[in-house]
Amino acid sequence: MAQKSKMGTGSVIFWLLIVAVGGYTVILVLMYLFQTAFVFFPSRTITTTPDNHGMEYENLYFHTDDEKRLHGWYIPVEDARGSILFFHGNAGNISGRIESIRQFHSLGLNVMIFDYRGYGKSEGSPSEAGTYHDAAAAWRYMTEVRDENPDKIILFGRSLGGGVAAWLASEVDAGALVLESTFTSAVDLAADLYPFIPVRWLMHIRYPVSDYLNEITMPVMIAHSPDDDIVPYRHGQALYDLAGEPKKWLEMQGRHNDGFILTGSAYVNAWDDFLRQYVE
Repeated sequence: MAQKSKMGTGSVIFWLLIVAVGGYTVILVLMYLFQTAFVFFPSRTITTTPDNHGMEYENLYFHTDDEKRLHGWYIPVEDARGSILFFHGNAGNISGRIESIRQFHSLGLNVMIFDYRGYGKSEGSPSEAGTYHDAAAAWRYMTEVRDENPDKIILFGRSLGGGVAAWLASEVDAGALVLESTFTSAVDLAADLYPFIPVRWLMHIRYPVSDYLNEITMPVMIAHSPDDDIVPYRHGQALYDLAGEPKKWLEMQGRHNDGFILTGSAYVNAWDDFLRQYVE
């Protein structure tokens, strides 16, 4: 009877292991097949516009080279010091960035912000390659349609938008690049968030910001908070170490989504200094 009980226990453990391995395999397959759902969180609803916050703006539409119609806003300022081409993060849409637009507006900068494909009023579905097509189209719109001086355009990317901005900075000659709360790569961040998953084998969404920085010669500012609760602080530190001169470091306060607000005047002053040194 004791021998039979022992064999029964071994059989249960064996089947539990089979179920665990099977479940883990299913998780890996789902993460590989549907990883865009783990990366991009678009919203179609535009909840507010700049004129609701005292800023005049233009609705604009432009097309990518693969025929997607994108939507954005252009918020001009009188006697502008330069222009921001704004690449937002992975969630929501442009209507969630009003506070940042207001900050840049107060700094005397024109702002062009647009939604990636699949976000807001922009056509299509999001993907890494798609965001690069979108970035290139936005650059063409600013430099060819609006005929803005590339030397006066600052490429600004927050969070995932930093991956898009860094790619564009490796392709064009702009006035400067600013990366805020950005990862060294999407794969590195995923490895931090999911240490039990072999993400380096699974991920095809990569955004290799570190690699792009090696190809960038324009002035760079890196901004990050030690209390960032999504992208660890060491990512920002590593990007700053990798960036070539001239470069500037901006240490923020607060978490991932509110650092640019909670840093207060230090945030605005760092931007002002950076503009005076490298853009004006």
